[in-house]
Amino acid sequence: MTLTDDQRAVLSKVPAVTLGFWIIKILATTLGETGGDAVTMTWLGETTPEAGASGVSGYLIGTAIFLVPLIVLAIAQIMAKRFHPFLYWATIIASTTAGTTMADFATRSLGIGYTGGSLLLLACVIASLATWRAVVGRLSTDDIHTPRAEAFYWITITFSQTLGTALGDWAADDGGLGYLGGAAVFGGALAVLAGLYMTTRISRVVLFWLAFILTRPLGATVGDFLDKPFAKGGLDLSRPIASLVLTAAIVLLILILPQRAGTGPAPAQGDAA
Repeated sequence: MTLTDDQRAVLSKVPAVTLGFWIIKILATTLGETGGDAVTMTWLGETTPEAGASGVSGYLIGTAIFLVPLIVLAIAQIMAKRFHPFLYWATIIASTTAGTTMADFATRSLGIGYTGGSLLLLACVIASLATWRAVVGRLSTDDIHTPRAEAFYWITITFSQTLGTALGDWAADDGGLGYLGGAAVFGGALAVLAGLYMTTRISRVVLFWLAFILTRPLGATVGDFLDKPFAKGGLDLSRPIASLVLTAAIVLLILILPQRAGTGPAPAQGDAA
C-alpha cells in the first residue's frame, strides 16, 4: 500500500519557517551582537592597537566562553525527542553569540580582515552544505528529524552566523555604509528574497539559507548601532542592558507567537543514524 503525503509526514525538531520565525531570528542575531560584544569588548577588552595582546585574548576567551554553551545546547537539541521552542531558540542565540566572537577573532585578531574573513566563512558554509547533501542525500530547512541531519543543520547555522557577522562588519566599516546604511542594505536584500519567495519557484532551500545568512549582518549592524560609541556612529547604549532588553523581547515573542514544529517527509531507511 502506498502511503499518502500526510501519512509520511513527520514532525521536525525545528520550528516551521513563518514570519514569526524571522522576527525572532532577527532579534536573536541582534542579541548575539550585543551579548558577544558585552563579553569581548566591555568585560574582556577590545582588540585595538592600544589593547595589544589583551584584546586578542579577549576575543579568544570570549569564543571559548560561548562555544561551551553552544556545544551543550546543540547536543541537548539533538538528543531531544521533539521540538522545544525555548531549547531551540537558546541554541540559536548561543550560535549567533559564538559567531560574533569567532568572526571578530578571525577578522581582527588573526589579521585577515573583513573581506578575508567573509570569504573564508563563505567557503565553510558552502562546504558544510555540500557535505550535508552528500551524506544525507538532501538539504533540509524545516524537516529536521534525524540526528545526522540535525548535526549538519547546527554546523551550517553556526558557520552562517559567523559569516553574517563578518559581512555586517565589512559593510559597515570597509564598505563605508555605516551601521544604519548596512542595516538598510541587508534589510532591503531580505525584502528582495521575500519577494522571490512569493513570486518565483526558486529553491526554498536556497532562499532559506540566503535569508538565514542575511539576517545575521542585519542584526549585527543594528546591534552595533545600539552599542557602539557616538564617535563611531552608534547610540552608545549599555551592552548588558541592551542584551537584557532583547532577551526579554525574545522570551515574550516565543510565548505569544505560535511555535509549531515543521513537518517533512519520513526518513528513508538508514537516515535515522
